[in-house]
Amino acid sequence: MPRGDKSSYTDKQKRQAEHIEEGYKKRGVPTDEAEARAWATVNKSSGGGKQSGSGRGRKTSNAPAKKGGRKGGAASARRPAAARSASAKKAARTRASSSRKSSSKSSKTSKSSSRSSSKSSRRRSK
Repeated sequence: MPRGDKSSYTDKQKRQAEHIEEGYKKRGVPTDEAEARAWATVNKSSGGGKQSGSGRGRKTSNAPAKKGGRKGGAASARRPAAARSASAKKAARTRASSSRKSSSKSSKTSKSSSRSSSKSSRRRSK
């Protein structure tokens, strides 16, 4: 098998690498570097290529995926306090607006379900 051949990877591993690569590209990493990092992450978490039925029943590790959050925390700490505060306020507004939307949806569904149950009870009583 030539170096760089991805035929021994499962479809899931290929999807994972593609998704990770897209994330790196979004952050401005060059395409070649993003691909290399993505496959390194997949290899680290799953132990390399695992074609299904190959008899390699190894567990996967989420440690490499969690590493990014710790790195992001350090980057955030270097930002000025005003920038961090602005980000926090924006996140709070987003959460508040999304919770209002979800609560209005749930109240609509509960009203419609209570109407249907009252109709069925009226039918039974007749």
